[in-house]
Amino acid sequence: FYISYVFRQGLCDPYGFSLYRNMAIFIELADFLVIFIFESYKGVLKRGYYKEFVSSVKQAVMLLLFSSLYLVAVQDGNDYSRIALFTMVIIYGVITYVVRLFWKRFLQHRMKNGEEISLIIITSQKIVKDIVRNLKEKNYGMYKLSGVIVLDRDINGTIVGGVPVVANADNAAEYLLQNWVDEVFINVDESVSYPKELIDRCSEMGLAVHMNLAKVSDSTLGKQSIGRVGDYTVITSSINIMTMRQAFMKRSIDILVGVVGCIATGIIFIFLAPIIYVKSPGPIFFAQERIGQNGKPFKMYKFRSMYMDAEERKAELMKGNKMSNNLMFKMDFDPRIIGNKILPDGTKKSGIGQFIRSTSLDEFPQFYNVLMGKMSLVGFRPCLKSEYKEYDFHHRARIAMKPGITGMWQVSGRSDITDFEEVVKLDTEYIKNWSMGLDFRILFKTVSTVLHRDGSV
Repeated sequence: FYISYVFRQGLCDPYGFSLYRNMAIFIELADFLVIFIFESYKGVLKRGYYKEFVSSVKQAVMLLLFSSLYLVAVQDGNDYSRIALFTMVIIYGVITYVVRLFWKRFLQHRMKNGEEISLIIITSQKIVKDIVRNLKEKNYGMYKLSGVIVLDRDINGTIVGGVPVVANADNAAEYLLQNWVDEVFINVDESVSYPKELIDRCSEMGLAVHMNLAKVSDSTLGKQSIGRVGDYTVITSSINIMTMRQAFMKRSIDILVGVVGCIATGIIFIFLAPIIYVKSPGPIFFAQERIGQNGKPFKMYKFRSMYMDAEERKAELMKGNKMSNNLMFKMDFDPRIIGNKILPDGTKKSGIGQFIRSTSLDEFPQFYNVLMGKMSLVGFRPCLKSEYKEYDFHHRARIAMKPGITGMWQVSGRSDITDFEEVVKLDTEYIKNWSMGLDFRILFKTVSTVLHRDGSV
């Protein structure tokens, strides 16, 4: 825009004129809209140089059409230089093509090194080498190839194409349960039948399962879609399937609210930090390893509301756990909280730590986790590693999406729920029925719950 203006009008400021200034704002929004609606960068790795050039030209032409419609719509559009407009589109077409070539090289580098999505390959010995090679060469999904499960032979511990064999048919389900696994790709040769029981286990755990389309039986569960993994056409079965647009919207809102939340956290820190330190000398923030989406560990941050020895004292307090089992811990009155005391006459006195927790101020540092993409605003509450080790197969389904600051069971009477199975049911129901509308309803209900907790307004 600027170069084309200088080319036509000379070295002067285009932003000093309202028509050009408004046009500058419009073309930024229009370009974003074109990229978003037409998914211009989708499949960029699969396109050759010529097809990429054609796609770049189409994007530039769409921008020209949007800009022309805008100039027609505004009353003084005739005053805008046509030469500047067409020059801008030509320059834009060249620049976007060059940028796409650099973007392709960047993605190719990421494709070789793997990304944040952990993929387990389930196959047979006869074709395992071919499948690993194919997925490494055509890793369009940016998968981290975390391991191979060979069904028809026990070769655990060996390496195939740089990928370790991690399990066999006997212990495959247990491995998938206890380790960070986002998705599973199943492809076996003609001599091995499809592992129906294992597929059912994966569906029960909420894992996304890709199956080579030529081999698929009718045993898949959950929502299904057709796609590609490497060079294979697959049918994907998952507890829920989020489109690219939906994922973009959810992540955009997370980033926006995450920024605001981090600023609020900084303001709260100024007032809260001295009080926490005076009442219980030590770190202001509490960092703890939690289990995130599909079993991936991450560090979750909170304002410290408990004494420094809280974790050591947890074991002796397990007998007071309100939950029906030890897969989650909850007490009505926790003496580990800063300022909480049981007086000689049995009276329970709460302190600053209880205030921090009851007002949810301790949760604010988690906006940093949201901003970094480890958590979302809405999801399941991340569990401890020790709790995760005790999960059964159906429990794992609750971690099929990112953990959240709030979630379905928190706004469904969290103080009354003492059965962990009910927590799993609510979290799984959230994932199965997920939509942006559901997220907004949970967020509004969360705000209402916090504002009215303990009768406060």
